[in-house]
Amino acid sequence: MAFLTEKDQQYVRNLFENLKDDVKLIMFTQELECQYCRETRQILEEVSDLSEKISLDIYDFQTDTEFVEKYNIDKIPATVIEGKKDYGVRYYGIPSGYEFSALLEDIVDVSKNDSGFSPAAKDLLAKVDKPLRLQVFATPTCPYCPKAIRMAHKAAIENSNITADAVEATEFPHLSVRYNVRGVPRTMVGEDFPIEGAVPEMEFVEKILEAFETGSETA
Repeated sequence: MAFLTEKDQQYVRNLFENLKDDVKLIMFTQELECQYCRETRQILEEVSDLSEKISLDIYDFQTDTEFVEKYNIDKIPATVIEGKKDYGVRYYGIPSGYEFSALLEDIVDVSKNDSGFSPAAKDLLAKVDKPLRLQVFATPTCPYCPKAIRMAHKAAIENSNITADAVEATEFPHLSVRYNVRGVPRTMVGEDFPIEGAVPEMEFVEKILEAFETGSETA
């Protein structure tokens, strides 16, 4: 059974008319003991079929160790969105429900090689001059989560020192416990600086900079 209806497919085709450069979706999976790997693969296959500018590579988490290390993948299912370079944009878990819209918009941004941030936000974010990891905990049923995911991924596109993971909270309960996720979206900046909820662009960037300048562990 198809994930996307014909109406959905047409919407995505129209959205993908905005693609500029080629985009590669890279999925990491395995045959056994991977909840939602099969469904994630189906979503990515259907999405990649809707534009000639999108390709899909699939690697085994257990055996394709060269690529696991190259993209620094530590859990599955994992999806990398790569354009002219690897911007550090990651999805861990199935990108379904409300998260699906963020996935599509991320593909467009990566294709354009542009975060879309305002000049003021770009100037602030440029001060992050060392590696910094963002983790956005989300669920498919959360209507506010796509905004938080998009903010983090835009930050990664804008600054090569930043990587940003969208983490499906219910698929990785050990991480939800570790980072005290009691509601979503919750964005961890490094290891110990949380941003609660979906916040406006400048507030988001200012909080990232605050965490960076106060020495939050980068993970």
